[in-house]
Amino acid sequence: MSHRKRTAVLVAALAGSTVLLAAPTARAEVVDVDYQCKTPIGDKSAVSPIDIKGVRNGSGYRITMSWQKGVSSSPVELGKGAMNPSATIELGGADTGTLTVTGPANDAPIPPNTPIKISDLSATYRPKQAGKVTFTADVLTIKALGTTTTCTPTNDPGPSLTLDVTPASGPAPGGGSDGSTGGTLPRTGPEDSAVALATLGGTVLLVGAAGTLWLTRRTRSE
Repeated sequence: MSHRKRTAVLVAALAGSTVLLAAPTARAEVVDVDYQCKTPIGDKSAVSPIDIKGVRNGSGYRITMSWQKGVSSSPVELGKGAMNPSATIELGGADTGTLTVTGPANDAPIPPNTPIKISDLSATYRPKQAGKVTFTADVLTIKALGTTTTCTPTNDPGPSLTLDVTPASGPAPGGGSDGSTGGTLPRTGPEDSAVALATLGGTVLLVGAAGTLWLTRRTRSE
């Protein structure tokens, strides 16, 4: 193979790597959710940034919902384990309906008249078909001391996560015909995405450097 043809093959390989960089399987962003809460002592409101992440987990995807600020409050102290949260996530795009996420009770007492910090809530989502599915914060339910508080978004928040999914029996995005992807999906938070892209970019640079060295050696030997 001539020097010119070998150079063309290397350029084509690097171009293929660039295409992979331009085809992410997930997009996540923190979205402010304006909650209006119906509590046993009246209506309350609170705004909390919501983060939703998705990771491939066996035949489905592990979806985790996080609150960055507290919502609602109690006029009395809530002892350890007294508050149990759950929430629904609205599905859109290639799927419809809701996904219910749950989590542990509070692991420390919550002082009275203090915004209640919700623990991370999660569930396994199993897609019915392949496509891009959006995950948007929906109703938050807080049960404590025999009472129920329901918090509903009123600002029509956008999706916190868009995930390119496939059913367990179907081919995975970018995978082989057997549906495998060679491992789990990367975490979908902004920081993790940046790390993944940086790692792949470094790999492309190393491949380019190795190819250039090989071509130089071959040219000299000829």
